[in-house]
Amino acid sequence: MSEQKVTFKNRNWEVSAILQFPENFDASKKYPVIVCAHPISSCKEQTSGHIYGKKLAEAGFITLAFDASCQGESGGEPRYLEDPALRVEDFRCAADYLTTLDYVDENRIGVLGVCGGGGYAANAAMTERRFKAVVTVVGANYGRLMREGDYTAGAAIRTLEAVAAQRTAQARGAEPLITVYAPNSHEERLAAGMTDIDVEEAVEYYRTPRGENPNSPNRLRFDSLDKAMAFDAFHLADHLLTQPLMIIIGDKVGAFGSYRDGYELFNKAASTKKYLHVVKGASHYDLYDQPQATGEALEHIIPFFKENL
Repeated sequence: MSEQKVTFKNRNWEVSAILQFPENFDASKKYPVIVCAHPISSCKEQTSGHIYGKKLAEAGFITLAFDASCQGESGGEPRYLEDPALRVEDFRCAADYLTTLDYVDENRIGVLGVCGGGGYAANAAMTERRFKAVVTVVGANYGRLMREGDYTAGAAIRTLEAVAAQRTAQARGAEPLITVYAPNSHEERLAAGMTDIDVEEAVEYYRTPRGENPNSPNRLRFDSLDKAMAFDAFHLADHLLTQPLMIIIGDKVGAFGSYRDGYELFNKAASTKKYLHVVKGASHYDLYDQPQATGEALEHIIPFFKENL
């Protein structure tokens, strides 16, 4: 198996991606391909590309893992922007690009997303009909998570008021505010009193040698939070999400909510072929890179894509 760095256009910038190929790849043949989307704050070199993308390529698919616009090695301004509309458009641009490759079977394109990338993948598939099968791995509804904030009354409104004040300051010449997704260390996390399993393991995955990568710098443009607040990844899934759907979650439940989001998406999706698999004893971040948890997930994902692509 080999891989190739590529780019494709979104508006007037280049989106950076990794194509991974099956063993004995033959460019004169047609292959099914799976677009792999990274979690919020992540990059293509982490779980989406080098765990799921790699294993799916080993199973005979071409995979395309990309960095979100304005993040990682992709172009786009302003940097560190997390804009759901732009993230969803990245998927459509990925499909555009794949249809230009002679060795891609354009009738067998699937999509897989991890965490927030899973929510975006499901949302994109509602209107991007070139995606013929959808997999979410601990898929999370980023808008729902942002609206809940710190789980106190009025948290979302307080955040929106703060964003409004920041935008006013920037309009008058202030520098943009760049914040973080998660604490930068366990010491910082404990000092803030954060003990939830998802927060603890986010630090462990992103800020230690376990998964850290320079293209995932834990930086978020604060004034992009208003865009997330009004976004619902699962809105209209009961009408528009009709493709075969596989949902993978773990039953160690944390604050990010992928367990309940998995059930919500499963119950809401209009898909007539839909499956939900719970990996027993697995946390949200176990399903990013831990061999036992990801191995069990892939035991379901690979046959699902083989059947539906």
